[in-house]
Amino acid sequence: MALKKDKRKVLGEFFDDERIKTFLDFEPPEGVDADFHVLEKAYRGMNIENFETFIKFFLEDGRNLNATNFDGKTLLELVSQHRLGEDYADVLKANGAR
Repeated sequence: MALKKDKRKVLGEFFDDERIKTFLDFEPPEGVDADFHVLEKAYRGMNIENFETFIKFFLEDGRNLNATNFDGKTLLELVSQHRLGEDYADVLKANGAR
């Protein structure tokens, strides 16, 4: 008897503007920079189009695009090391990340 999967993998999940904005509200763990935390969550949880929209909302909210993690690294520094991070790095750079 073959077992049937009860869940399907969802690709291309739709994020409207309101859902994208919810990423601004993620609470960081103790000692983690809140701006870095939400940037990393958005990077890990969004496709490039949603990430571009998120960055617009992030900056409109007065957040710090150059926030760092525990090791003093910005999201741009981390994304630049990822094999598939080039488009995300481009978005960060185009919006003033360094």
